[in-house]
Amino acid sequence: MAVMSVPEPVHSLQNPQVKRLVRLKSRRERDAEGVWLVEGARELSRAHEAGVQLRQLFVCPDLYSDEAREVAGALQDAAGNVTVLGRAPFEKASHRENPDGLLALAEPFRPALPEPGEDTLVLLLMGLEKPGNLGALLRTADGVGVDAVLVVGDGTDLGNPGVIRASQGSVFSRPVAGLPEADALAWLRRHGFRLVACTPEASTVYWDAPLTGRVALCLGSEHDGLPAHWREQADVRVGIPMQGQADSLNVSVAGALVLYEALRQRRAGRGA
Repeated sequence: MAVMSVPEPVHSLQNPQVKRLVRLKSRRERDAEGVWLVEGARELSRAHEAGVQLRQLFVCPDLYSDEAREVAGALQDAAGNVTVLGRAPFEKASHRENPDGLLALAEPFRPALPEPGEDTLVLLLMGLEKPGNLGALLRTADGVGVDAVLVVGDGTDLGNPGVIRASQGSVFSRPVAGLPEADALAWLRRHGFRLVACTPEASTVYWDAPLTGRVALCLGSEHDGLPAHWREQADVRVGIPMQGQADSLNVSVAGALVLYEALRQRRAGRGA
């Protein structure tokens, strides 16, 4: 019976593959190669389940968590091209303080947008700059079961490892599309979505607004919110009541409140 040979681990920090992984921490380098850098057992499992092609898998068995050990075999079969790294090179290439020994170069995930139904819920995120906020909102969108997420703005990097980690791999669980602003608006208008702008100056509290039907919930950047022209052309503008000295919430928290209110209304309408 033939025994599969295990490749020798790479231990040198000067190895070309290790240097390449370190370079790929830069968005410019990832964009130039056309790859996403996906790290972690949960995130890679969700990418694999979504059919994302893994170009190359890097593993470090010395760092495996229990979860990583369970899924490593399936990921190695999916990737085909597997490189074993020693602890020091893996930790240098990793984006995490406590890596679990799994890291891959993957094809960018670009699923098709769904054909909208009568009760389709879309989340539009414009100009978000912090990977943690974007990832948290993608995770919430997955929890709510939104039908699609439109991510608008040149500064937004869906392939940022911080986004993927903060989303817990949810970036692979829903149709998430990075679009130019004009294309996003055209798609929404063409399909008859009602635009709901989330903005602090709105006079309507979010739980008083009808959030059923074909709705796009629109959130803006951390500092500036939605641009004026989006607020002006929105069909509904909603806000969150603030009772203390703070005048707004973190965008990921605000988004979670409005998304779950939309879910509540939809469940109530279905008698759930």
